[in-house]
Amino acid sequence: MNELEAISLGREFFYHAVLLTAPALAVSLIVGLVISIFQAVTNIQEQTLSFAPRILALAGMFVIAMPWLLQMSIYFTVQMFSRAAQVGH
Repeated sequence: MNELEAISLGREFFYHAVLLTAPALAVSLIVGLVISIFQAVTNIQEQTLSFAPRILALAGMFVIAMPWLLQMSIYFTVQMFSRAAQVGH
């Protein structure tokens, strides 16, 4: 394996890592923003108020996005194993 192939593997790894974490991060940020706006409007300054809605939103997101997340993970894993098999030859 030369340097270009190693860089390509690293780039693919980070690309898939971003793809797999982006939905959870986006849902968490959106729910956090909505809760923050609600707290600002109602003058409720409870720091722990945002945890339960975030957990519920993330659980819902994982239920909806799990087939896609698994498909992406399996695709990446199969691709890496096939490349590892080619390196041995």
